[in-house]
Amino acid sequence: MATVPDDEWLAANRSKWDDRTEVHLRSQFYDVEGWLRDERGPQEWEIEAIGDVAGLRLVHLQCHFGLDTLSWARRGAEVTGLDFSLPAIEAAEELARRAGLSERARFVCADVYEAASALAHQTFDIVYVSLGALCWLPSVERWAAQIAALLRPGGRLYLHDQHPLCWALSFEEPVIEHTYFEEDAPFVEDSTMTYTDAYRALVATRSFEWNHSLGEIVNSLVGHGLRIDRLDEHDWTLWLRYPWLQKDNQGRWRPPPDRPRIPLSFTVLATAVGT
Repeated sequence: MATVPDDEWLAANRSKWDDRTEVHLRSQFYDVEGWLRDERGPQEWEIEAIGDVAGLRLVHLQCHFGLDTLSWARRGAEVTGLDFSLPAIEAAEELARRAGLSERARFVCADVYEAASALAHQTFDIVYVSLGALCWLPSVERWAAQIAALLRPGGRLYLHDQHPLCWALSFEEPVIEHTYFEEDAPFVEDSTMTYTDAYRALVATRSFEWNHSLGEIVNSLVGHGLRIDRLDEHDWTLWLRYPWLQKDNQGRWRPPPDRPRIPLSFTVLATAVGT
């Protein structure tokens, strides 16, 4: 398939995420009511990587309905969540109200490729990008340009996403099925299901996805003035990527002892070094 115009893939992907919002809000995977009741914050490994955020300004790109965004508000950050799905942004605002975090959180509906202008060219102490973000974007270079524009000098990026090798593997067994590298042509999927438990099938079924190699991701960030402080590859992820993965005591899915360890996700920590 040839390159897809921005308006085509963007409309299809937005429709799919609009449709997913209500499904995800009701899912056991996100457990919104438990999150509210237990006042859960960020994951332990995120706190270890990012450190104290009290009083810092954090922007979460592709924030969906804001659960992870608001977790950082609970740690004392002033948070901004940005997503292209209006139903997700409206759900995030309602979730902030229910959690008593509206004074420390705001949400903006905009395409991530227009994040800097949508946020009036403000800069932030932390740009946070959580699992499942980059595969929806055709160009990691355009994404990295937005990261650089949003970070103040000395500001930090935290990126945790699916490993590109994992993305390239078949969903049934770990054999190469898709490209490892960023290509002009997307992977086109038609599916009525989502990664959470679902109480109904999706109506918007078509989506467009792209893979990005670790080299392409890192070099795009370096090319836009970020210093890579750490790159970690993990043998775990946060969703059941393969039916044979096993959940550990932190709720992460890993290969069982009788299976080879493969990279399922990765983390990049980087700093904006501009003056």
